[in-house]
Amino acid sequence: MSGLRVELRRFVNENFVMGSGRSDFADDASFSDLEILDSSGFLELVAYLEEAYGVTVADEELSPENLDSLNKLAAFIERKRHAP
Repeated sequence: MSGLRVELRRFVNENFVMGSGRSDFADDASFSDLEILDSSGFLELVAYLEEAYGVTVADEELSPENLDSLNKLAAFIERKRHAP
């Protein structure tokens, strides 16, 4: 698992999963389907991404394709970091 995924998993576990018994979810598991994140959770996640990784998440980027699993989050952050 990449360092980025480890950091993201830690954040999700500490802020959304603690006590739910779902910390062993797969990297490609949907946060929505597992009921790990709700709409306010996604907003908190976005605030974390912007602060921790120095990326800006535009309104049109607030989508499951970018934010709904560890794999999607990591890929999104990498794309944002390497964008011109």
